Amino acid sequence: MALGKDYATQECSIARALEIVGERWTLLVIRDALYGVRRYNDFLVHLGIPRAVLAARLQTLTAEGILEKRRYQESPPRDEYVVTDRGIALWPTLRSLGRWGREHFGETQLRVFRHAACGTELGPYGECPACGTVVPVPDVEMVPGPGLDPDPADPVSRALLKPKRLLEPIETDAVKPLDAARPLDAPRPLDRVQAVEADPV
Repeated sequence: MALGKDYATQECSIARALEIVGERWTLLVIRDALYGVRRYNDFLVHLGIPRAVLAARLQTLTAEGILEKRRYQESPPRDEYVVTDRGIALWPTLRSLGRWGREHFGETQLRVFRHAACGTELGPYGECPACGTVVPVPDVEMVPGPGLDPDPADPVSRALLKPKRLLEPIETDAVKPLDAARPLDAPRPLDRVQAVEADPV
C-alpha cells in the first residue's frame, strides 16, 4: 500500500509544508529552479530523476504556485518552469539544509554563496557580514566551491561551474540526452528525437 501524502492527525505547520515539499526529489527540483534550471530536459539530466517522477513533481509544484509554467516556444510548443515568489521563499530552508548536511556529514563545500554587490560570502542566515543586511535571492551569487567536480558529464553541471546569480536562467549545451540513464556521448535514436524535446507535463 502506498504511503499517503498528508499528515491528517498533525496540527503542525511543518506537517502542512511537508505535504507539498516533503516527497523525494521535490526539494532538489526547487533547488535547481533557484539555480536557474527551467527546462524539463535540464532538470532531467541534472537530477538523474525518473521521467514520471519529474513530471509529477513539476505538476505538483506548478499547482501549488511554487513554479510557474511559461511558454517559451510556440512551434512546436515548449514550456519552462520559473520559480515564483512562493518558491523563492524556500531559499532559507534549502540553504539551511545544505549547511546542516555539510556540517554534520563532513562534506566539502560544493558551492559558495556570496553577496554579488561586494563579493562577501553569506553568513549562516543569508546575511552579508560586510554590509550587515540579509541579501535578497536575486542578489546572491553562486560560485563553485572546492568540493565541486571541475569536469562534470552533464551540460547543466557544466553551466553551473560558472559564477552566476541565483534565478538567472542557465545556458546549457544545445544537445540534450534522451534520458538520465543514457550516456551523454551515446548516439541519439532518430525515431525518438521528438520524444526527447517533448514536455510531458
